[in-house]
Formats: sequence, C-alpha cells, structure tokens
Amino acid sequence: MINNQKGNSMAKRLISMMVIATASMWTLTGCDNATDSVDATEKTAETATGPSAPAADTIDWSLVDSGEKPADPTNYKYPFAIDSQNVRDYADYFKVDAATAQHNLTVSMASNEALSKALDQLSETYVSHELTDGNEMTLIIHTTPDVAASRYDYVLSDDFAKGLVLPIVIQPDGKKGDVKAHGEMVE
Repeated sequence: MINNQKGNSMAKRLISMMVIATASMWTLTGCDNATDSVDATEKTAETATGPSAPAADTIDWSLVDSGEKPADPTNYKYPFAIDSQNVRDYADYFKVDAATAQHNLTVSMASNEALSKALDQLSETYVSHELTDGNEMTLIIHTTPDVAASRYDYVLSDDFAKGLVLPIVIQPDGKKGDVKAHGEMVE
C-alpha cells in the first residue's frame, strides 16, 4: 500500500510539473496567438518577393535542417497519453481535439531546438517569436524588415519529439512579443 501511495504521489507531482512547465511555455510564448498571423505572413512573403522589394537577407534553411525524416503523426508514440490531464486541459483551453492537443504539447516542448538553429543565422535581426496554438502549431519568428519572409517545415530531431514537424515562419514585421498571463494554477 505504501509503494502504491508513493507511486500515485510521484505521478501527481510529475503531472503537476508538466502542467506548470506547459503553462510557463504558454506564458512565455503567448498562448492567445491568432492563426491569422500565419495568413498575414504568407501575404507578406508574397509581397516581399515582388520585383519592387528591396534586397533582403535570407535565411539558409539548409543550415537549419535537422536531417531527420518526418514521422507519421497518426502512428507516433507521443510522450503524453491522449487521455492525460495535460492533453485534456490543452484541448479544452484551445478548443482542439485530443490528438491535436497531444501533438501540440509535444512539439511545443521541443520547439527550442528549431528556434535555436534559426537564431544562429538571425542574430541581431531577431525581434521576438511566438508559437501559435490551434489546429496547426507554427513557430513564428519576428525579425527586422531587412530579412526576407519565408517558411520552412522543420523536422525535430530530439528524442522527445523526433520526426514531428514544426512549421517555421520568418515574419519581417519587427513585432515585439506580447506576453499575457493565463492566471493562477489550481492544484
């Protein structure tokens, strides 16, 4: 009985830590991100590449590429159970199905891998970044206007999310991030 209580206690602490870590990530990256910004990015990319656009620095995606092959997300062994409290909370908060919540939680926790590789090239042109929540999680990196808008599907290589795809959008709008708190955590 004592071992079972210890196991339950440790599981509760682990789940609490994962919820807190996820909430912290949402707070740091801004969870109220509208997916409209991806549409705006694609329009920006179209206008920035026109003949009247000034020459801009471009990111070399071959230097960012992880070399991993994309995994099939439908048969992926996610580190979060689809019926776990974290997945249910994410799905409720962002109004997505459990499979999307499970995928987004995993990708969001591994997103720093992609961000750090992109930042190696962007250095002083980097302004801010955000992860969109919803049906397609996207890492949007806001830069100074002298960087060309672009999009790239990054395949994560860390064991935690190996093979999952995180779309990256370079948005040269100079936008600083707006961090919004979600409120108190309930234990």
